[in-house]
Amino acid sequence: MQKARDMSQYEIAVYYDGLCHLCSREIEHYKKMKGANNIWFVDITSSDFNAATEGLDPHKIHQSLHVKDKDGQVYLGVDAFIMIWTQLNSLKKVASVASFKPVKRLLQTGYFLFAKIRPLLPRKNCSDSPYCEVLFDQKK
Repeated sequence: MQKARDMSQYEIAVYYDGLCHLCSREIEHYKKMKGANNIWFVDITSSDFNAATEGLDPHKIHQSLHVKDKDGQVYLGVDAFIMIWTQLNSLKKVASVASFKPVKRLLQTGYFLFAKIRPLLPRKNCSDSPYCEVLFDQKK
């Protein structure tokens, strides 16, 4: 059984869908930014990922972006993005603006719509991943 990840050297862990083209491109962009060394990027579609060992719901993890901080607090959707942006030097101001209630509500509406259509978007080598079944079950 897989052990839980050691968060001691990271501020946050980002759980992202590696089969999603858009999601993967965004994560690759973040990885190049100053401050990314404080983030553990975890592909939830990797064969060695186990949501239960991470203390996460194995179905909900595929429905929205998840971020976990050092203390084990889990952030979802827009709150997860805000947590990411606070770690990346050039996006700290974006995090501040996104936290402003009217802006945050607008972002939450947009993210809610994106999360609903994401499983319908083309996937990377989906037939090779055990997570395709989970994703296709969500469409029903």
